[in-house]
Amino acid sequence: MIWEPELLDDQAHLVAADPSGMLPAVASAAAQVRTGRRLAAEAGVGVVATEGRPRAIVTLGMGVSGVSGEILRAICGNGAPIPVTTASGHRLPGWIGANDLVFAVSASGATEETLGLAWEAARRGCRLVGVGRPGSPLQALCTQRGASFVPVDAAQGHARAALWALTVPLIVAASSLGLADVPEPVYESTATLLEDLAHRCRPSSDTFINPGKTLAMELAESVPMVWGSSALPIVAAHRLVHQLNENAKYPAIFGELPEAAHNQVAAFDGPLAERDIFADTQGRQLRLFVLRDTDEDERETRTRGTTVRLAETRDVRVSELMAEGRHPLERLATLIGLADFASVYLALGYGIDPTPVSAVRELKARIAR
Repeated sequence: MIWEPELLDDQAHLVAADPSGMLPAVASAAAQVRTGRRLAAEAGVGVVATEGRPRAIVTLGMGVSGVSGEILRAICGNGAPIPVTTASGHRLPGWIGANDLVFAVSASGATEETLGLAWEAARRGCRLVGVGRPGSPLQALCTQRGASFVPVDAAQGHARAALWALTVPLIVAASSLGLADVPEPVYESTATLLEDLAHRCRPSSDTFINPGKTLAMELAESVPMVWGSSALPIVAAHRLVHQLNENAKYPAIFGELPEAAHNQVAAFDGPLAERDIFADTQGRQLRLFVLRDTDEDERETRTRGTTVRLAETRDVRVSELMAEGRHPLERLATLIGLADFASVYLALGYGIDPTPVSAVRELKARIAR
């Protein structure tokens, strides 16, 4: 596959190469925030507050549904009075029990691992809230256990583009418990920022003024190291790597500061780092992408800045992506929104249909045999 940057401004190509409409699905993020807020209210997720504050909140989910739990944890913040964490895989941690609130999130409502953990949580007597496809096995479980269920249809059939529809109900429930400080107007202001981002990243916008296409250009033909510099950008960096993998079928390395400064930074002296501007650059070379927040403490700013300068002295190219907005939800949403658009444009620049994930489906089928 050859990178053809001119394709990003070829409107006919952008439509033809995206037959399932991943770009429009990504652009639906603002609508998802509004719809998610409405569906959460209709499902009565706030009722969890009437049963008192749980010992802990645990979000169950794989893939995009797992990212929902990461977002919830970041929005609640380190100052949350109880643990807010995630669980995935096939085994529910032994400490989770009847005093805990469990969110089971699955866009399909039929994810094997999530369903298994949700059944185990129910068996242990955990309070349960489900989010997923209406009419799914997950909804059946919630109905059987008398638990709240928020019915979510994936964005135009694209599960991984339905992030905010899956996530907002969790934030609403956590807010009702006093664990997340998200006033009602913030949902609308976040949606407005996402609408503005979608307008700037629209297919008809030329590459040189389109932040999604520009980021795709920087990612192309590189070996991207994607780092978050603090709590919110760490989640967005993880999401960007997932989206590069699934939408663009492109490898990327996730890291978080300060941990990456103790190990991944050593790659700046390795064989993929660019050292000589006159050298043959046919092979893909290391490029550092640092996602950053507008609200950093002194240590975070110092670590990020020093790391970036070190990379530059090693001739490693660096791109810094800044969050927009004031509230943490706004800032995280804008970083994730940019990541989502860039991953789709990267796919389209390589002539790749961003929707199919054939290797994932084949692996699941083999495991199920």
